[in-house]
Amino acid sequence: MRTRKLLAACAGLLLALSAAACGKEGSPPVKGPKADQLPVYQVDKDFRLPDSRTWRNAKKRGYLRVGAKEDQPYLGEKDPATGVYSGFDIEIARMMSASLGFDPKTIRFKTIASANRETALQNGQIDYYVGTYTINDMRKKLVGFAGPYYMAGQGLLVRTDEDDIHGPQDLAGKTVCSAAGSTPYQRIAADYPKAKLVAYDTYSICVDNLLTFQVDVVTTDDAILLGFAAKAPDEMKVVGKPFSEEPYGIGVPRSDNALRFALDDALEANEKNGNWKKAFEATLGLSGAPAPKPPPIDRYPAN
Repeated sequence: MRTRKLLAACAGLLLALSAAACGKEGSPPVKGPKADQLPVYQVDKDFRLPDSRTWRNAKKRGYLRVGAKEDQPYLGEKDPATGVYSGFDIEIARMMSASLGFDPKTIRFKTIASANRETALQNGQIDYYVGTYTINDMRKKLVGFAGPYYMAGQGLLVRTDEDDIHGPQDLAGKTVCSAAGSTPYQRIAADYPKAKLVAYDTYSICVDNLLTFQVDVVTTDDAILLGFAAKAPDEMKVVGKPFSEEPYGIGVPRSDNALRFALDDALEANEKNGNWKKAFEATLGLSGAPAPKPPPIDRYPAN
């Protein structure tokens, strides 16, 4: 009975998940963040940042241009019907806008693929980027980073009736799905060789196969998995603790240290006043996961 119920209930859901995860236009999200539970960000009308060329240019045009993802459920997702972006990363972008003196409603979001993030910041196509952007030393040579605002890590997504898998140590003999060539796939292959690995081009296919009992586990960054779980919290859950570290930061032009430090200040203020937690609970928190403690901000020296 449960199997038939799952298959029937998932038919429409899988189409939406697939469209969202692949970044293609299609069915709108099954459900989105609860708008009435999202924080209201107070615009700092007296804010000034004359040392930031990025800020000065944005002030002249009257709005910020923010790079984002559009295909990550409850992180950065674009409704194909309305063009509206939503998710935890989007809320981070909105609270930063208010702190910089711009009404969040005026943000012009632009979908930027992962491979083009550095170029978009270097060429001035966007003012800052918020979209599961892991901070690392190699990227710091090309762009600047405020934050981190979230510490992601490789996690495991299973069906809610799964009681035998609590962490990567339980993967022996289990069918584990991840994206072909991804770091999570490589980590499982190297560190947990007794798992039965399968790979597909997108995580949405892995999720499809999880819901239809073809695989036992899906693995990638826990933040992405929480987004999928929030789509169907009665059918999927994230288990165990993250077993890698992926600090998500806000990308800025490398030379704009004034903007970077201002965003660090804004993150710290929004963590203290509760906006960060409220934003998490209204987005990724719909998966059932409690809001974690934000990671310490890394105010590394000016470039």
